[in-house]
Parts: sequence; C-alpha cells; structure tokens
Amino acid sequence: MSSPISVLFVCLGNICRSTMAEGVFQSLAKKGPYGDLISNIDSCGTGAYHLGDDPDDRTMSTLQDHGITDYVHAARKVNASDFDKFDYIFAMDRANLSDLQRMQQRKPGSKAKVMLFGEYSGTGKAEVINDPYYGGRQGFEKAYEQAARFSQNFLRDEFPDVEAN
Repeated sequence: MSSPISVLFVCLGNICRSTMAEGVFQSLAKKGPYGDLISNIDSCGTGAYHLGDDPDDRTMSTLQDHGITDYVHAARKVNASDFDKFDYIFAMDRANLSDLQRMQQRKPGSKAKVMLFGEYSGTGKAEVINDPYYGGRQGFEKAYEQAARFSQNFLRDEFPDVEAN
C-alpha cells in the first residue's frame, strides 16, 4: 500500500471554482473507499482578493443542492510550502496553471504535480472550469458537474484497484 495522497485545488479567488472542487472531492473521498488513501484535501487562490472569506453563497447552495451540506472553508492564497505539502495541485484554468507553474519554478525539487484539473475530463481533451462569479446559477451548476466528473475520473485513475461505492 502506498502513502496517502494530498490534493490542492486552485482558482483565482478561492470562493467559487476551487471551493466547489474541494467540496465535491471531499464528499467523494469520504463516501467512497478512499478515506485511508487521501490524507489532505484543500483549496486556495492565486490572488488574495478574498482572504478569510467563506465560499460564494452560490457555491454553497449548489453543493447543498447536491447533498454536500458539511463543507466549510475560509479562502486563502497559495503559498510556497504548498508545493512540498501536496502531491497534486489542480488548476481550474490555464491562467491559474501558468501562475502555479511560475511559482513552482522558484521551488526546485518540490513534490507537487501541478496540472489542469480538466486533464481528467474523460473526453480526451483538457477542459477548463470557467469562473462563474459574474454569471448566473447555471455557471455554478456547470462547475459542479465538471468538478464531480473530474474528481471521479481522477480517483478512478489514481486508484484503479479500488472499487467505488
């Protein structure tokens, strides 16, 4: 048995997309047979716009509408230690990915695998999770659908011998 993995989700402000992904992923990891296989799940932003804030109300209501009622998070900004603390750092879009890659270049030898979360789209091509902040509820539903699909695909790929519930 290998060591448990740790996963960090990153968007710009850490109140919409990355928190959606974190909430969905936590829910799947708790419900499924993955509890002992995942040690740490967190999210953060590349910007410091919302430090300490709760997730957007629309993120929370979307999660709650899908049965995720126990998610709690305070926004934070990514920091250099995250690249040593986490095995996977998933960016929600290409701008986030570029920012993370620049940061990681200043941390040679860090353990994190930094990639676009949408590499796990299951469609054969990478997808981005567009920022729903300035739009309506449908953007949050789309972010939820993508986060759920990408999370399930990642867990299936990372733990091929584990049977999901």
